Amino acid sequence: MIKRTHLAIAIGLMLYFLPIVNNKLAFVSVILVASLLPDIDTSGSYFGQRWYWRPVQWVTKHRGVLHSMTICIFISLIFALFIPILAFPFFLGYSSHLIGDALTQDGIMPFWPLKKEAKWIFRTGGKREMVLFLIVLGIDVLLFFRLFA
Repeated sequence: MIKRTHLAIAIGLMLYFLPIVNNKLAFVSVILVASLLPDIDTSGSYFGQRWYWRPVQWVTKHRGVLHSMTICIFISLIFALFIPILAFPFFLGYSSHLIGDALTQDGIMPFWPLKKEAKWIFRTGGKREMVLFLIVLGIDVLLFFRLFA
């Protein structure tokens, strides 16, 4: 999936859970950043193009360990232990990215280091992804209006 689709999915989750969270600013910030974070393993991504992620890119491959629930759960647990307010939005944002990429033809290895892949029919940046993006965007709009109903 491309950035806008990842963000649209994360925004939908954010809007759905926003009414029940206490620190809304932290929740919104963390979920949006976490929804793009797995792609630091590629230099073409929003965050990955920054020089300080180069060492990560040297030791990982795209859609490898950083695109796994293994690392998502591990980091979420670290947050739960030390900065609990960040654990839930991090988990939501990061896992939404993984689910989005699992829908693509390239897929992910969700339970790295196990080699089993999860993949489906969407081509990254393709027409089907555009349709999915528009559907999710429509849901986002409905969720936004639900906040003020």
